Amino acid sequence: MPLAQAQAPGDITPLAYFLHSAGPAAAPVRVLDWALTALCVVVCIVIAALLLIAMRRKRRDISGDDLSANETANGVANRIVIIGTAISTVLLLGALVAMLRVLAAVAEPPSDPALTITVTAYDWWWKVTYTGPSGQPFNTANEIRIPTGEPVQVRLQSADVIHAFWVPALAGKTQAIPGQVNRQWLQADRPGIWRGQCTQFCGAQHAHMAMEVIAQSPGDFARWLSAQAQPAAAPPNAGAQRGEQVFATHCAACHTVRGSQSNGAQGPDLTHLASRRLIAAGTLANTPANRLDWVAHAQAIKPESLMPNIALTPAEARDLGAWMDTLQ
Repeated sequence: MPLAQAQAPGDITPLAYFLHSAGPAAAPVRVLDWALTALCVVVCIVIAALLLIAMRRKRRDISGDDLSANETANGVANRIVIIGTAISTVLLLGALVAMLRVLAAVAEPPSDPALTITVTAYDWWWKVTYTGPSGQPFNTANEIRIPTGEPVQVRLQSADVIHAFWVPALAGKTQAIPGQVNRQWLQADRPGIWRGQCTQFCGAQHAHMAMEVIAQSPGDFARWLSAQAQPAAAPPNAGAQRGEQVFATHCAACHTVRGSQSNGAQGPDLTHLASRRLIAAGTLANTPANRLDWVAHAQAIKPESLMPNIALTPAEARDLGAWMDTLQ
C-alpha cells in the first residue's frame, strides 16, 4: 500500500492566514503587524541608502586645508547620528505603546464568552474538550468548532512539553505550558475554516502539529455539538462488528470510542472520527484509504509519533475500515 500524502483542503488558503483577520481578536494584531512591517521596511531602506552613500564617498588624507573640511564633515556625521538616534528612540517607543495597546485590546472578549472549551496539547496533536448539551464533557481531536459572531474562551494546557497555540486569522499566539492553564479567546465573524499551528518547537513532528478551527452558524454548531456528544452508533453489519473487535484488540489501550469497549486515554478520542476533515493533526485528508494507511504506516508518515505501525491481515484491514467508516 503506498504511503498517503498530505492534502491541503481546497477551500482555504494557508499562505494568506497571517495577512488577513476574520475576527475581532485578530484584527488589532493584524493592523500592528502591517505597521511594524512598514516600519522595518523603511528602516532597511534608510540603512541601505546610507551604506551606499558611505561606499561612494572617497577617503581623503587629513592635511593642510583639508583639516577644516574634514572637521566639518565629522560634525555633519555626528549630527546625523544624533538625529537618527532620536528618531529611532521615538519610533521604538511608539511601537512599544502600540503593542501594549493591542495587548490590552485583545486580552478580554467584548462580552461574556458564549462557550468555553479546553484545548490540551500533546506531542503532536490537540485534544479538544467540550461540554455537551446534557452537561457531560466529551473530547474531539485536532478540530475546533465554534459558533460565528460569538466569543469563545479557550483554556490552554499541555500534557508534556511547552507548545504554542496559534490560529493567525482569529487570534494571536498563546503558549500551552505543563502544569499551568492559559486563556485566550476566539471569535469568527463569518463561517469558514481556518488552520492553526503549534508555533513553539516541541520535537521531531512539531511541523505536523496542526489543527483546524471551523466556524459555523449558531444553529449548525448546536446541531454539531448535540451529535458529537452522542456515543458511536452500533455496528450495522457483521463486517463492521468484526472491525470493532479488531479495534478493541489493537487500539483500545490508547483510544476511546464512546459506546464501545475502547476507553484508552493516550491517543485521540475517535468516537466520531469519520466526521472530521483531516487526521494525524492535519497531516492527511480524512479518507477511508488514508485512515487505513495511517494505521499501517504511522511511523513512516509521522516518524517518532506515539502512534505505532499496526500490522493487520487484509481481512482485518477491510473489517476495521468498514467499522471506522461508521464513526460519523
